[in-house]
Amino acid sequence: MATPAHVAIIMDGNGRWAKARGMPRLAGHRAGVEALRKIVRAAPGLGISFLTVYAFSSENWSRPKSEVSDLMGLLKLFIRRDLAELHQSGVRVRIIGDRAGLQSDIRGLLDEAESLTAANEALTLVIAFNYGGRDEIVRTARKLAAAVARGELDSDAITAESFANSLDTQGIPDPELVIRTSGELRLSNFLLWQAAYSELVFLPCYWPDFSREHLAEALREFAGRERRFGGLGVQDVAPRPAAG
Repeated sequence: MATPAHVAIIMDGNGRWAKARGMPRLAGHRAGVEALRKIVRAAPGLGISFLTVYAFSSENWSRPKSEVSDLMGLLKLFIRRDLAELHQSGVRVRIIGDRAGLQSDIRGLLDEAESLTAANEALTLVIAFNYGGRDEIVRTARKLAAAVARGELDSDAITAESFANSLDTQGIPDPELVIRTSGELRLSNFLLWQAAYSELVFLPCYWPDFSREHLAEALREFAGRERRFGGLGVQDVAPRPAAG
């Protein structure tokens, strides 16, 4: 079975999971963190080398302050509680997103997670935090424009490849598979550049209920698809006439 080296997940439905059980939204987010732990542990055994998760979007700041505070607390708890285990398991942590304006303690934890695990190779866990696909593209365009203005870069030298190498995901292959839970059918500003040719799988379960079996189901769905990248599939190519 063809297995994607890079799987990206939009972890959606924590709040609705909690509401369906008459629980506060924070309980849903806590259950979502536990689901993430299980999937990180399962990913290497399923042949996944890169796992990207949408942890906190740049649009999430518009949520109630109490919920944002809860989410920040969960991030701190996850790193403080899980970093040692991740490191011991050979997981490398990469953070993508805009760190400007984040509280110093948050930035310090993100930097610590990356530096401590930089040499690990069992799995690269990419955490999209304060991340938005459009924002990433704009920040990259500004960075390249500034380099051109300083005379350090010729504008003609900017290509799709060089642009990709200037994104937050520099050195990380594009995801072959993007999964979204909760039944919503959209990308929600997630990896807009990188997911140009990703296969998309939408599952109806809420993220706290997501399990290894759900991940395996998505991988089977991926394996059954034909990836064309704008070209023709085998069945679309007219057979050549027989010789003679």
